[in-house]
Amino acid sequence: MYKVVCIVGTRPDAIKTMPVMLALRARPEFQPVMLSTGQHREMLEQVFSSFGVRPDEDLGLMRHGQSLAELSARALEGLDAALDRHRPDMVFAQGDTTTTFIAALAAFYRGIPFGHVEAGLRTGDMASPFPEEFNRRAAALTAAQHYAPTEWAAENLRCEGFAPDSILVTGNTGIDAVLQMAGRLEQTWLPEHEGPVVLLTTHRRENWGAPQAAVARAVLRLCDAVPDLQVVVAMHRNPKVREVLQPILGGRPDIHLIEPPDYPQFVKLMQRSTLILTDSGGVQEEAPSFGIPVLVLRDTTERPEGVDAGCAELIGTDEEAVFARSLTLLTDPEAHARMARSASPYGDGQASDRIVDAALAYLTGRRGARPS
Repeated sequence: MYKVVCIVGTRPDAIKTMPVMLALRARPEFQPVMLSTGQHREMLEQVFSSFGVRPDEDLGLMRHGQSLAELSARALEGLDAALDRHRPDMVFAQGDTTTTFIAALAAFYRGIPFGHVEAGLRTGDMASPFPEEFNRRAAALTAAQHYAPTEWAAENLRCEGFAPDSILVTGNTGIDAVLQMAGRLEQTWLPEHEGPVVLLTTHRRENWGAPQAAVARAVLRLCDAVPDLQVVVAMHRNPKVREVLQPILGGRPDIHLIEPPDYPQFVKLMQRSTLILTDSGGVQEEAPSFGIPVLVLRDTTERPEGVDAGCAELIGTDEEAVFARSLTLLTDPEAHARMARSASPYGDGQASDRIVDAALAYLTGRRGARPS
């Protein structure tokens, strides 16, 4: 039996790792272990409860106001000690968070094969998103297997010189998660409202301050221009986000500032929406599964497949651009339909099984090893 440690730290990490954990649990060849750094403590708890999976260890690394350097140093010490205790055959981590970068580094230092879930995403700009572009590139340097969600991501890795047989196109595990959750609950969001609904999520570090204020002003203008519009703002817990959005958007009956819903409820909120404004990578992938147009509040994206497919548009944070394009999609049925009809390029819900199959083949073939 092979021991595989899955490491999570943020809500997106956990959402996209849960289907992999469940797939590992279903296979007798594996003994899966989940470690949490606690990078997003409260939001992680929501995900654990939603999927019924608890971490085997919570390292509790977050401290109020700590810098990226402080988090990285504490995470490396904590994860190194945890890997020493568990002695896994392989380590998995997902995406591009600080937790993922440090998990890859800790595994490298101990000579443990690292499987990078959602590998190969790139913007080409090390400062955007920051520090995620660095994190995912650095994690790739240590990976024994790169689980690319799309052919575009796989080609990025090939162009960077990684061995072709280490790169596997699996689909995105986030689609596994969203499809698993979609059918669990009845729709309860705004049951009496018959008009359009806009969902806004924004949390990216590069959008803090003036960019988020510009987006908020565009949303206010939308509410004035579309009388039957309701806007739901899923508020990130970071106070730097709230101190910008709350003064601008608070106090209106047509704008609902809510705490981050648990994952199943957030899935239902996406399904209920007419249009989504977001700087979240995960939402860019998930919303097209439901035919919901997405305007991406960023200047670059590591997920261009949705833009190429027509189900997402890269629009930035300029107030006039956000207002004008949102207004078109809310008032022009054909413009909305063109985006809504576009097929999602991000997967079929079977990515986790492909990852587990690939890991088993790798571990079985590694130096003639066999399960013990």
